[in-house]
Formats: sequence, structure tokens, C-alpha cells
Amino acid sequence: MTLTAPPSTETEGTPADLLDADFYAFQEKFTPVEQDAIRRIRHFLETEIGPNADELWEQARSPRHLIPRIAELGLFASAFPDYAHYENSCVYRGWIALEIARVDPSTATFIGVHSGLAMNAIDVGGSPEQKAEWMPRMARGELIGAFGLTEPGHGSDTARGLETTATRRTAADGTDEWVLNGAKRWIGNATFADVVVIWARDTADDEVKGFLVRQPASGFTATKIERKQSLRGVENADIVLEDVVVPESDRLPGIRGFRDVAIVLRLTRAEVAWQALGVAVGAYEAALKYAKERVQFGKPIASYQLVQEKLSNSLSNITASIALCVRVSEMQDAGEQKDHHSAMAKAFVTARMREVVAWCREILGGNGIQLDHGVARFFADAEAVYTFEGTYDMNTLIVGRKITGIAAFH
Repeated sequence: MTLTAPPSTETEGTPADLLDADFYAFQEKFTPVEQDAIRRIRHFLETEIGPNADELWEQARSPRHLIPRIAELGLFASAFPDYAHYENSCVYRGWIALEIARVDPSTATFIGVHSGLAMNAIDVGGSPEQKAEWMPRMARGELIGAFGLTEPGHGSDTARGLETTATRRTAADGTDEWVLNGAKRWIGNATFADVVVIWARDTADDEVKGFLVRQPASGFTATKIERKQSLRGVENADIVLEDVVVPESDRLPGIRGFRDVAIVLRLTRAEVAWQALGVAVGAYEAALKYAKERVQFGKPIASYQLVQEKLSNSLSNITASIALCVRVSEMQDAGEQKDHHSAMAKAFVTARMREVVAWCREILGGNGIQLDHGVARFFADAEAVYTFEGTYDMNTLIVGRKITGIAAFH
């Protein structure tokens, strides 16, 4: 079923204004329904997320109190036709990821983990019964998901090096069950999730399989990672699994090996490129505002050539990145997107993002390292976005393998 769009307190049918960073007016390409949704979501982000983003970042807390509003606006369900508020494109969903990240990258990551990773894993690999049980309630924000893939000793080499094990056995009642043992690291939402998708290697056939670990679970421990200096509003955790028992009914039957895990990652990697783009936009907007207001030597620093050069270069990076993200999302809409397409998008956009946040921090001088002036949080958060969903190096090697036909990693 398709849900109707939620009621809005603002004027319906009014398109959102173009962002300062949308130099080529890409936003004008969206349908009237999508334009209206962008306006309503932007209003929510700027009035309910933005004012508290610095405080939550400093306190290392996720905006859990806003989960009902996030769900009401359809931000958990937009990728899933049965639960989305209306039919929409991958390009639109990417733009929404940009909009969220330009206000708060931590909130964008929280939503991405829940929807893009956990829900997508169930959508790709789940049985009809599993989808019916989990997807509607996760779309409504009643249940929150996490995605347990990365391990303490394995990040880029997870496909071959994953050490968490799953051993099948017969339960006392005669049914099949699995025993999970191992550890996971950097798992967003894991400290408060209702279900954690755990990826483990079957000790019988050595293939990677997916399991829905309901919380709380005996033998499952999630410890919040402290002292982070990036995406502090995301509650990442170290997970330890000690003889965690999962019934066969909670194994994802559509996952037959890591190649199926890669399908989930392919779907989300392009959206992470959009998120990185949002980080760059957020920093650019803050730097532009500051440059117009900050007076030195008797005039706004925006009037100086070196400042204008940094702003111009930042906007050029952003514009090129929007074009690339739009194209890769169009390919996803057409069913043409491959691993190397999303890998190029993630690598290119995160590299350009890193340049933008550095230039913008320079524009603010010493004020660029203080939360109060709008750039510092984006500058710090960029480092995590640059790394997760495949490092820059690994994504360039995926593209390189496509170009040359030779794998430079094994």
C-alpha cells in the first residue's frame, strides 16, 4: 500500500527556494510533489534539527526524540514503494540526503543506518514474513535498526576477512537455530536499536549470511564508542557476540554470500555520496554567510579576492558533485548502476567535500574551529563520511579494476 503524504502546517504547493549552492538550479527538475516535500522537510530540518545540532554533537547524542517526526515526513520509508508516502525517484531521495546532511550530518547518518542499511538488508534478503513483520514498523519509526558488518580487525577486507561465525544446530524443540560468536565495531544505532542485522560466516560452507538479532539478546553486548571527534551525534558501538542464539526464522534467506551483502552496499554508497555533498553544502553556506558579515580592514571579508576564490572553488566542487550524483542516481532509477559507478561517486564527492570544508574553515580563520560559527562541525564530520561505506582508496580501486580489468586488491 502507498501512504498519503502527512499533513503540513506550512502552505502546501509552494516550491522550496533554491539553495545558494544549487548554482545550476538542479532542484527545478523535481516534480511539484517532490518540490513540496523538499520544502516541508527543509522547514523541519531548519526549525527542529538545526537549532539543537551543535548541542547534540557536543553531547554525543542522537536526536531520538525526533524519531516520530522523522517518520511522519517519510524519511525512513522513501526508498520502499510499499511504505513510501508517494512514488519518488532515486535522484529525489539523494537530494533529501543532501538536505539532511547540510543541516546535520549525524542525523543523516542515523537515518542512513536505519533505512539505507538495516531496512535495505531486510528488503533485499528477507522473506515475505520477515518483511511483513519488520518493514512497516521500521518505516513508522516504531522499531529502529542497526547494521553489523565492520569488525575490529576488518574494514576494507571484510568480504574475505570477516571473522564473526554462525554455527547451525538443532534446538531442544527440534527446530533449527544458529549460534553467533564474534565482534563488530563502529556500528551506528547499536546501543538503542530494536534489531541489529549481523553478518556472520557460516562455519559449514564458509559463506557470509545475515541474521536479525532482536534486542535485547542474551550474549549480545553493545558498548558506546566514546571520545569520537567526528559524527559525534551518531551513537556508534563496539559489539560482542558470545553464543548469541538466533532462530532459523530470523536468518535472511535471500543472503547467500557476500555478493548479496554487496547489493545492499551498492544501494547505499551512492546515497552516501549525496550525504557528503550535503556536508560540503552546509560548510559552504556557513562560510558564505560569515564572509558577508565579518568585517576586517573596514569591509566585509567577502570583498577580498582570496576569499572569493575559496568560495568560487567550493561552489565549483559542489556543482560538479551534484552533476555526478544526479547521473549515478538516474542510473539507479534505470537499473543501470553498477558497483564501479557508485564507487566513483563516493570517492570523487568525498574528496571534493574534504577540499570544500577545508577552504570554508580557512575563510573563518580562528573562528572556524568553534561550533558557534557553523563550519567546525562540518569540518570534523567530513572525516567520518570520507571513510565509511568504503574508504577513498578502496573505492578508487573498484573503479580501477573496472578500467583495467585487473584487481589491485585480493
